[in-house]
Amino acid sequence: MKREFPEPAFIRSNGISMAVYEEGAGFPVILCHGFPELAFSWRHQLPALAQAGFRAIAPDQRGYGLTEKPDAVCEYNIGKLTDDLVGLLDALELEKAVFCGHDWGGHVVWEMPLLHPDRVAGVIGVNTPHRYFRRMGSDPVAWIVQHFSDRNYRLAFLQEGVEDGLTPELLPRFFDGLFRGRPITMEQYLAAPPKVRNLEFEFIMEAALAEEPAGRQLLTQEELQVYVDAFSSGGLTGPINWYRNLVTNSEILAGTPEHIAVPCLMLSSGDDIFLPPSSADGTERYIADLEMHVIRECGHWTQAEKPSELNAIILDWLKRRFA
Repeated sequence: MKREFPEPAFIRSNGISMAVYEEGAGFPVILCHGFPELAFSWRHQLPALAQAGFRAIAPDQRGYGLTEKPDAVCEYNIGKLTDDLVGLLDALELEKAVFCGHDWGGHVVWEMPLLHPDRVAGVIGVNTPHRYFRRMGSDPVAWIVQHFSDRNYRLAFLQEGVEDGLTPELLPRFFDGLFRGRPITMEQYLAAPPKVRNLEFEFIMEAALAEEPAGRQLLTQEELQVYVDAFSSGGLTGPINWYRNLVTNSEILAGTPEHIAVPCLMLSSGDDIFLPPSSADGTERYIADLEMHVIRECGHWTQAEKPSELNAIILDWLKRRFA
């Protein structure tokens, strides 16, 4: 029997309406999705956390799903995104929570103990390491060009209107091709042509829209329809506006602390070409209380590709630190 995802509650946070999905009771764990995902991307984690005695809380973040989508690019900078999570705590009358984030959600949760240290009990990074964007320095565009190329997908997203090519008619094919389990191994990636190693926009689009996409299909037809409906209705401009704040974010974070005092858990996936395990090298220099794991034979979409393994590591850590 198919298990239903919780119905959303709507709160006011930081001036916007936010859709929040909850399950369970106990110490709160806030789950922050990445791009182009939804709170629904934590569908395998919410019940596991709830059954283990935690209060699992997954918002559709600013610009996504049923949460409000401001027009201005500046409404999606790291200050706004972290303030949204503080507003979420306030609306739910919570003093602190453990924040768990994947992909862009990981970038946000790693900044929470640095920008709002009094509201964070712990941090879990899924694929995304601490300081991934901070290491780009004051000119992230130049850093991306140097380490990848000027055709890297993140730079493509800086172009106004790039999202218009993904029409609602293309979305089913796009999401079905994008959300795939381990489409390429790390060994294959390192030996691939430059457009692949540089994560160029054209390569990603070609891979997602291929007639027979590589990798194991991760979405059922019902799950695929959740993403298609959400992004057909809400569009991709809000989510891509997160990328359009790369330079602004470097300015906001300049001079802020980098060392984290709360307990942290970092989980990498062995075959994630976007955020490889090597991107977490040196994290221990900035976090005194840090535990690190690598989930083998897993690509970027860890919550859906290896849910049991991910859940087991997270729950073991949470029970030892916050039960």
